[in-house]
Amino acid sequence: MRRFDLTRSNMKTAVGRCGFLNVLLYAIFGIILLPAAGHAQTAAKQKETTMTQVKPSASAIPADGQAIRPFRVNIPESELSDLRKRIKAARWPSRELVPDGTQGVQLATMQKLAGFWQKDYDWRKIEGRLNALPQFMTTIDGVDIHFIHVRSKHPNALPLIITHGWPGSIIEELKVIDPLTNPTAHGGSASDAFDIVIPSMPGYGFSGTPNELGWDPVRIARAWEVLMKRLGYSKFVASGGDWGDPITEQLAVLYPSQVLGIHLNMPAAVPPEIFKALQGGDPPASLTADEKKAFDQLDFFFKNGLSYAQEMSKRPQTLYAIDDSPIGLAAWILDHDARSYELIARVFDGKTEGLTRDDILDNITLYWLTKTGVSSARLYWENKLPFFVPQGVTIPVAVSAFPDELYQAPKSWAERAFPKLIHYNRLPKGGHFASWEQPELFTEEIRAAFKTFR
Repeated sequence: MRRFDLTRSNMKTAVGRCGFLNVLLYAIFGIILLPAAGHAQTAAKQKETTMTQVKPSASAIPADGQAIRPFRVNIPESELSDLRKRIKAARWPSRELVPDGTQGVQLATMQKLAGFWQKDYDWRKIEGRLNALPQFMTTIDGVDIHFIHVRSKHPNALPLIITHGWPGSIIEELKVIDPLTNPTAHGGSASDAFDIVIPSMPGYGFSGTPNELGWDPVRIARAWEVLMKRLGYSKFVASGGDWGDPITEQLAVLYPSQVLGIHLNMPAAVPPEIFKALQGGDPPASLTADEKKAFDQLDFFFKNGLSYAQEMSKRPQTLYAIDDSPIGLAAWILDHDARSYELIARVFDGKTEGLTRDDILDNITLYWLTKTGVSSARLYWENKLPFFVPQGVTIPVAVSAFPDELYQAPKSWAERAFPKLIHYNRLPKGGHFASWEQPELFTEEIRAAFKTFR
């Protein structure tokens, strides 16, 4: 079971073991090995007036300080008024000089988004949806961790922790909570039931922001294990995409006796010879049609889609504009990947898609109100794990391959990366934000992925 080094002193050894593959990945993604800075206690960031914590009774607070505190969202109206004023006061750049999105997020799309955001968007709707769910806060390793925890009414429900990514949030998973916890109301049977835990990563949403180094995907995975144990789950399954992928895979690597299986929709499954070819050579002639499609998707992403990751992995603190300007934040979030941006642009053109204008702005507004643009970006700087590289997972794995993901993982690659591949499916539609955009398909995939653990 392979583990990952977290220290600068071991970089030379790691490069020596993996050859130019690691060199290529560090160069492409701008990942810098830094001292882990230990696991000293961190001070949790105060969210000022953006949230309300309901004080539990004294009997609910464990003597060892591991309290699980009820939580409610309560954004002051003054914060929402300030947001609308800032949107109205936006200073717009000149229009792009091309007829498509190759120069970045288009002016027309942003002005349509801004108009709806200022005049028609209602944050209170999503605030009400969040407050209708059981939300909690608990302190792990010195940082306040916010999470949703919904227990199924059905006995023997399977515990499942789902991890979001960037530029996502807990908003991504809201549509799948009821279908997974209450399956009999959504075409399933009682045996399909899950208990759902959806945490906000440190520096994201209502979770606290660390004030020390070291909060990378490995440390977050360790925190998630503590969280699940604190909730009484000694055995559980896990799912994730984007940052949720390395965190979920690290849960499997670090805790194989506790994590029964994992589900991934952006798996780390790219073979080393593919990375070698992506350095500038031609794709191997032996690729199947599915493999060639995945190669082309990765080639496009490496050449055209890495700017945001490079900036955040090297200079996240420079992004003051995304914490100061809602328009700047929105444009930065929209420019994550080409397929998601195209979908969002169609939504603001009035087309019907898997996401709505409210969906998109719920997520962006959450980043704005919690002031987590820069703090969330620091995860890229902290990360030491190369993206897409198999991490040595030995427990059962399920892979859902969506066509508009950064790459649609071929089954052959998934089989090589995961010796215990228990489920693989190529979906007909869906992209990077799978549970958010295609909740019905995602729900079906989760049920299929973990049916053997019933």
